[in-house]
Formats: sequence, structure tokens, C-alpha cells
Amino acid sequence: MLFTRVIEASRQIASTRARTAKIDTFAELIRSAQGPEIEPVVAWLAGELRQGRLGVGWKTLVASRPEPAPEAALTVADVEAALTELAGISGTGSTARRAAALSELLGAATAEEQDLLVRMLTGELRQGSLEGLAADAIARAADLPAPTIRRAAMLSGDLPAVARIAITDGAAAVAQIGLTVGRPVRPMLASPGESLSAALAALGPQVSVEYKLDGARIQVHRDGREVLVVTRTLRDITASVPELVELVLALPCRSIILDGETLALNDSGRPRPFQETMSRFGSASGELLLTPFFFDCLHLDGMDLLDEPLSRRLQALESVVGDHRIPALMCPDTVAAQAHFDAAIADGHEGVMVKALDSTYAAGRRGKSWLKIKPEHTLDLVVIAAEWGYGRRTGWLSNLHLGARDPDGGAPIMVGKTFKGLTDELLRWQTEEFVRHESHRDAHTVYLRPEIVVEIELDGVQTSTRYPGGVALRFARVVRYRPDKTAAQADTIDAVRSLR
Repeated sequence: MLFTRVIEASRQIASTRARTAKIDTFAELIRSAQGPEIEPVVAWLAGELRQGRLGVGWKTLVASRPEPAPEAALTVADVEAALTELAGISGTGSTARRAAALSELLGAATAEEQDLLVRMLTGELRQGSLEGLAADAIARAADLPAPTIRRAAMLSGDLPAVARIAITDGAAAVAQIGLTVGRPVRPMLASPGESLSAALAALGPQVSVEYKLDGARIQVHRDGREVLVVTRTLRDITASVPELVELVLALPCRSIILDGETLALNDSGRPRPFQETMSRFGSASGELLLTPFFFDCLHLDGMDLLDEPLSRRLQALESVVGDHRIPALMCPDTVAAQAHFDAAIADGHEGVMVKALDSTYAAGRRGKSWLKIKPEHTLDLVVIAAEWGYGRRTGWLSNLHLGARDPDGGAPIMVGKTFKGLTDELLRWQTEEFVRHESHRDAHTVYLRPEIVVEIELDGVQTSTRYPGGVALRFARVVRYRPDKTAAQADTIDAVRSLR
């Protein structure tokens, strides 16, 4: 398949907001792809590279961009091979070798192909075909139910591979994709709750009310003496957290998959700043130790629990993790639940989670059976631009432009601005960091690729014609940046509108 076919599909998808039309275009491209071409095609149109980050910055791309080729000759296989080569370049002289490989790839591309390649390499491929749409397109191309594809993607963590299996091997092979110890699954997500009383009324008395810790999400797999620890984004951090590996190896089981949080505590047992916890995810060195707390068990000693109700999963959890069970109350009345919420806040945590005991683990989905309750409304939004400050903040990037995720895969939808809550330390950090994510700028503003997620506290939202989403944040202020989240995990415009 020529790479130009991908460009045609990308252009058609970007030109319409009609979900059905996007799915039709994507499905037709998948049907046209041959076996080895399916995975890269699906990954690219879903806005990802199968090789992950390639260490290619904007300046390198500009410097490596030669005159375009006069005619289209690049194939999907050519591009995938070049990206794989780029991913493997490291060590002494890697900068020069990477620039040479980039120049060779871009020199074989037409101007239009160069534009798409640059957008792919910089993470700017936002044409409205992210994973939800991609899963539906795969289902249509393979003539399989969409829930079947979504479940296989959840359990495999690899949507492009699911597409290849569905197209080349059929329904029976897709059905064989199950929970595997040592292969991360996409974490189940919670939806914001209006209040504790509203959450209890919505879910009924059969609930677990648990601390919502001010930590970082982890998923832990153990198979015999082999342990894997991954983040919310399924990044492998096992080598950085030897204390967690040691603890998991000491649990009374042979095999297990746990979902939980980890955080650094001070001498009094209160959580240290979130940034200190995250600093350990890049290095195993230092004296700061992480403490894990687990809230779910997806597998125990040969038994998969993913489809069991939460009540059953919690029984398995409590039989193994002991003091590392997250503080929780089972079926509390309103008074007890409120006391648990107050205790969580007093202990320095974010609030509570209210979970229906009959709920199964919907990996990778944000459903209504888990509700997060905080004292103030918070949203995880994407930084899409920042304005240069004035007065005391002259020379620093200050006022943030904030965007909510488009659930149909388009560019983040702007919902407000804020400079409140920014300390001098954060101002210095973002001024240095934002230019690494810059797409372009004008005299007053630096515009960013949609890669940085920030947690925003707000008093609510109001209807507004000022921003394209039809809503504006009220009294928004920065809580912290979220390096543990990608833009694909930010809150959607629907979540913002629900706070009106």
C-alpha cells in the first residue's frame, strides 16, 4: 500500500465531524491494507506510533527536512521500517545518525507526505480518529461486534495488533485474547461525582467507599518470581521501584494482578507532594521510598476476576495484601461515609471513591459505577497555549490556555484560561518546558502541541459563547501538572459540561 492512501484517509477523516463518515473511511483503509500493513495504519490514524517516542524534536525535524520528492513512491512498509530504525538509534553519535535517517525518510517523501510524517513524529496527528473511533472502524472492517474489539484491546493493550488479528484470523482468534499475567490491561477509570450524597443515592447502599489517595496509579503483575509494575499509561517502571517489587514478591500468592496507587509518605504518614512521588518513576536511586496501596485484584493464583463483581474481587484482595489495602468502608450509611470522607481529607488525600459492589472491571472505560468525590471540582485539562506574563511575571510564560479532550478525537476544545495557582517554581518550570512542546507562536502567545496535562481546580462552569465548547471555567486555578497522564486521558468536554 502506498503511503499516499493513508494521507487520503487522514484528509477525509479530518474534513468531517460525522462519526459514521470517519468510521467508514477508516474501515475502508483497514480492509485495503495487507497483513503487515494493518498495525502501522491503525496506529497512525489513531494518532500513535507503534515505536513510541522517537526522541525527535521540532528543531531536528526542521533541520532534517530536505526538498520533497517529485512523485509519491513511499509505501507503508517503507515508512514503518524507517520509524523502527529511528527508534533503535542510540549511543554516541546518535543525534547525527538520527538526523541522517530522518533526512533520508523525508527526502523520499512528497511535500504532502512530509507534512503528515512531521505531524506523526510530533504527535500532532489530530484528525478525529482516536482509539474509540479506531475500535469501531476495526469492528466494521472485520464484521465483528464493536464490544468484542474493545474488550480485546483492553486486555491486550495493543489495538493495532487486535486489528491485525481480527482481519487476518477472524472472530475465534479475537475471542482467544484474554487476561494474561505479565501483560498490562488498561485501567478502569472513574467519573467525577457531584457530591458524596449524590453518589450514594445514585449507586445505592451496596458500595465501597475508599480513600482517593494523592498518589500515582500503578498496576502490578506477578507470575512466580517475575514482577511487572506499570503506570496509568502502561509504562514499565519496574526497574525504578525495587521496594514495590520486593513487597509484591512477599505476598502470599503465586500469581496476581493488582490495581492501586503508590505514593511517598513523610515521617508522620502524610503524603509528600505529588511531584516527589513521580520523581521516583524515572530512577531507582535516592532515599525516598514509595508505599503502595491496592484497591482491586484482577487475577489471583490462576483465577481471572475481571468479570467478577467488585465484592468478589475485594475478597480476593483482602486475602493477600493485608495492610496495603486502601482504607475503605463497605456498605456504610451516610454518616459513616461522610466521616470517612472527612478523615481522607484530614489525612492529606484528595477525597473518596464510591464504587458499586456489583460492578465488573471495565478496563479502559470511564463508567458511572466508580465515582470520585473531592471537596472541590477538579479537571485534568490539556495546556494548548501560554501567554507571556507582564509586570512581575515578565519573561515567564504565565496565563494558560486550557482545553478539554474531544471524545471524537479532534483537537482539544478550549474552555478557559488561568494564571492562578502558579508559584514561581512552576512559572520557571513551564517557561523552560513549554518551548519543548511548541508548535508555533505569535508576539504574545506560545502555542503547544497537545501533550501536557494539568490538574485544575474550579468552582464550576458556566454557559459561554466565548469558547467553542459553549462553556467556560469559573475561578480556575492550577493544582499541579500530571506527568502520569497523556492528553488522551484528559477529561472530555462532556465531563466539563456536566458541571454546569
